[in-house]
Amino acid sequence: MESGVPSNGGRELYYDSYFGLHAVKIGPGELYASRRNILIVTVLGSCVSACLRDPAARVGGMNHFMLPEHSGNNTLLSEPARYGAHAMEMLINNLLSMGARRDRLEAKVFGAGRVLTGMSDVGARNAQFALDYLERERIPVKARDVGGENARKVYLFVETGRVLVKEINKLRNDTVISRERAYASEIGNKRISGGDIELFAE
Repeated sequence: MESGVPSNGGRELYYDSYFGLHAVKIGPGELYASRRNILIVTVLGSCVSACLRDPAARVGGMNHFMLPEHSGNNTLLSEPARYGAHAMEMLINNLLSMGARRDRLEAKVFGAGRVLTGMSDVGARNAQFALDYLERERIPVKARDVGGENARKVYLFVETGRVLVKEINKLRNDTVISRERAYASEIGNKRISGGDIELFAE
């Protein structure tokens, strides 16, 4: 069983011959959760991915999000943080619907590279938000790899919870940067009010 809330309306599995597993890629503003023995893959620049898993139920998933640019502080209650909170809550709810239990969830956090020149250190804000959120929700963080100046490619093995992280050379960052700039512009133009949050909608 899989569950995804990607912005393009659907995800298709492909076969990764190197690892010998079916896999799915997610991009900015997307998430994917599954209880199958598959890979979930993403590429991160300034964005952050939280990998959440219930080791007893062997259910796991990954999101990929960025807080929109906003002046002032970005506490867990601020408007920008609500985008991150929605990304986290959507992933948690998907996992719970597959049999995970909130009190068994474990997290690994990745990304937040300083790759977007001309912007504030949005990566640092993304990482701090994710870590603060998980602490507040009492979800232990078992591993993290955040910060630095390079993009990362992240592989989550759902069945085991293993995560592989590969740094991407700066010379190959252009695609990541252009994708994240477009995403930052998109979410920066959105307005949220009350409980109506449309982070994952076109």
